[in-house]
Amino acid sequence: MGSAEEAASTAISEIARALALEIARRDLILLTGATTGLIHSIGKSAREAGAFHLGISPGANEREHIERFGLPTDACDAILYTGFGLKGRNVVLVRSCDVVLFVAGSIGSLNEFTIAYDEGKTIGCLTGTGGVADEAKRIVETLRKPTTGRIFYDQDPAKLLEACLAEVNE
Repeated sequence: MGSAEEAASTAISEIARALALEIARRDLILLTGATTGLIHSIGKSAREAGAFHLGISPGANEREHIERFGLPTDACDAILYTGFGLKGRNVVLVRSCDVVLFVAGSIGSLNEFTIAYDEGKTIGCLTGTGGVADEAKRIVETLRKPTTGRIFYDQDPAKLLEACLAEVNE
C-alpha cells in the first residue's frame, strides 16, 4: 500500500524498487490496488523480477478501471475487478493480505492502514519514504485502540519484510 503519486525523490524510488526486488526474491505474491505512481512502479518492478502481481481494482471491469478511475493495466499479471469503488476495494485488498506494507502514502493509504490496524494485520512501514509510512507510529500512539495487529518499522526493505514474515510465520 502506498502512494499513488510518483516518488518524491530518486532515493525513495530506489528504496521502493529494493522492496519490489525483495518481494520477488522471496517468491511472494504481491497484491496492490492496481494503481498509479509509486505503487505502480513497485508492482511493475516486482513483476519484472518474477513475482506474481495481483491488482485489486475499484472498477467493475477493465473499461471502468481505465476510464472512470484512470488506472493502468500494464503492471499486473491479473486484475480482480471488484466494482466496489476505492474504499470498498481497499477492504478487499487489505483483508486479502497476510502482510500489509506501506511505502509513503496519502489519504487512501491512511484508509488502508486503519483497515489493516482494525483487522489485526501484520503491518510494515517502510520509514524514510514519507506519508503514512512515516506517520503511522504517531497516529497509533495518539489514537490508541486495542488491536491484535503488529506494526513493524524499518528503513531497510529487506529487514522490514523479514520482520513481517517472521511474525506471520510464527
